[in-house]
Amino acid sequence: MPLDTLLITDAGAVRTVTMNRPDALNALSMAMMDDLADAFLDAAVDDSVKVVVLTGAGRAFSAGADLSEMGGPPKQQRHGLNGMIEAIIDFPKPLLVAVNGLGVGYGATVCGLADYVVMADTARLRAPFSALGITAELASTATFPRLMGHQRASWFLLAAEWMQATECVEAGLAAEVVPAEGLAARVAERATMLAALPLASLVTTKRLLRAPHLDAMKASVRAENRALAELTGAEANREALAAFIEKRPPDFTGL
Repeated sequence: MPLDTLLITDAGAVRTVTMNRPDALNALSMAMMDDLADAFLDAAVDDSVKVVVLTGAGRAFSAGADLSEMGGPPKQQRHGLNGMIEAIIDFPKPLLVAVNGLGVGYGATVCGLADYVVMADTARLRAPFSALGITAELASTATFPRLMGHQRASWFLLAAEWMQATECVEAGLAAEVVPAEGLAARVAERATMLAALPLASLVTTKRLLRAPHLDAMKASVRAENRALAELTGAEANREALAAFIEKRPPDFTGL
């Protein structure tokens, strides 16, 4: 099945999944959710693939949810958001994330599901959920406190402020910062190193590493999705979307 929003390439046992909507800053459209789910489900059962690298085309990693689709008529999806999240959380092989540019919303929270994150020195992350009148997703309410500590995770998820690449490493959300021009080579080096090792060992070790946290992550996803459903379309979210369309700051007075 062709994946219209992604570019998928193989180099030996390393598969690179590139989000390929550069004109939209790789915003997470409904079609991309389905394509990402398919990409991870396919790589999970393909014995020729030992490692997956997730990155973005162009100057952004991902600008998060495609706000242009919000408020429109529902579209039929193969997997939807829940299916995409489940496919990434359950992905049994090493997942490396190469943050090549800005990462907003999903572009930040997916880092919490990775096994190793490398960021370009020009990259930065933001969790804009409060500023959109909604709440966090992709199990970030479980993964971020574990990686960053409670207070840093709380501030990042509550305040909707940018976090620079060096701050992400200092906080524990990423492992390395490299010059932007060397990002692809560094991630390829790391991925190739893992791909030279036995698949059974990689899968078993990842399973053991995640076992103590897996139930908490899945419970967080369920709770986050319920909360998102409650807040989406509520007054604060409507004001945030109206402000986005009208290109003005939102006014949350009294909300």
